[in-house]
Amino acid sequence: MKQMTKKVAFLLADQFEDSEMQNPYEAITKNGDEAVIISLKKGEELTGKNGTITYKSHLAIEDADPADYVAVIIPGGKSPSHLRDNKDIQTFVQKADAAGTTISAICHGPQILASAGILKGRTLTSYPEIADEIRGAGANFVDQEVVVDGNLITSRTPDDEPAFIKETIDKLGVSAY
Repeated sequence: MKQMTKKVAFLLADQFEDSEMQNPYEAITKNGDEAVIISLKKGEELTGKNGTITYKSHLAIEDADPADYVAVIIPGGKSPSHLRDNKDIQTFVQKADAAGTTISAICHGPQILASAGILKGRTLTSYPEIADEIRGAGANFVDQEVVVDGNLITSRTPDDEPAFIKETIDKLGVSAY
């Protein structure tokens, strides 16, 4: 029986942490799933903060429906700060969370979750320097490699990527990773 391809959304803007986008993206596609890059504009050229990699967005956020995706991945770096105040980004994340869709956020990625108002009572981790912001959004911050709280998967830094990717792929089901 052939596995049906699952669609995974990547919320991305300029100055993302290069490896936090590249490694999960490659793992998702290696797993046989479709990676869809969603940004503020379709066809936008997005460059990592280290300048080692660029991606072109497949879809503008206003044209994206969270019901189309089995997971949402939010890489860190400065990308989340470019996306977090956008109402369409916030609504997308709120609807994905309400539907129980897996949301994986690493490094500064949880800033988008905080802006979307979905952290109250949740336990997660992030880049250590934003711990106070995460607590301020009503979450319980823990300093761990990876934290799974229901549909939320969070990690701190590029060093945590292997655990972050494994937990995300495990949530998606059949794995070649």
